[in-house]
Amino acid sequence: MKELLIAPSFLFVLFFSAYAAHADDTETLPEDILFLKIQELEVEIADLRNKVESQEYLIQKLIKESVSVDEINTPNTLPLTGNLRFKGMEDVQSKEDVFEGAVKALEDQDIEKAFTLFSYFIENFNDSDKKAISYFWLGEISFIQNNLDASQNFFMELILSYPEHYRVPLAHKKMGDIFLKKNELTKAKEKYNFVVREYPNDTASSLALQLLKNME
Repeated sequence: MKELLIAPSFLFVLFFSAYAAHADDTETLPEDILFLKIQELEVEIADLRNKVESQEYLIQKLIKESVSVDEINTPNTLPLTGNLRFKGMEDVQSKEDVFEGAVKALEDQDIEKAFTLFSYFIENFNDSDKKAISYFWLGEISFIQNNLDASQNFFMELILSYPEHYRVPLAHKKMGDIFLKKNELTKAKEKYNFVVREYPNDTASSLALQLLKNME
């Protein structure tokens, strides 16, 4: 059986009509009208409060779910001051926090922290320029740590994925440094000559030329 729904405004008219028809003292009529209006407002306020509470519940639920996902995907050991927000959603503030934290770690000569943050940046954010720079510094840090194979892989990733980036000439020169450190002199010379030939106006060319002279 369907329930009969009566609007509050209709109830007000009904009550008011009944009262007006039977009231003996018309002086109390304004007070009763005010009372009925207050009752009607209380019903509307209660309805509004229920809607607001429902919206607040949904918002809190979404926030809780987002935090849970972030806690799962964010390394507990990430050495960064500040709050990271949503992974994979290109949150600008989080992206800047991570990258600036990595650069600051380099300035402080904390290469382990820098390596962690640059790696995290590459895995979680889409920014071509900053990702290319991150690959470069991952290659440089690996080179310093004498992890030559990893260093070569990072520099190659930069060269192949971002061929037009301004760090590419220096990445090629760094590849020559890796060959030189491995005592693969022929490959080192070939790479240095490649840099001089392909990027004559770049600083990397001057560095490669100086190394070629030292190898004579």
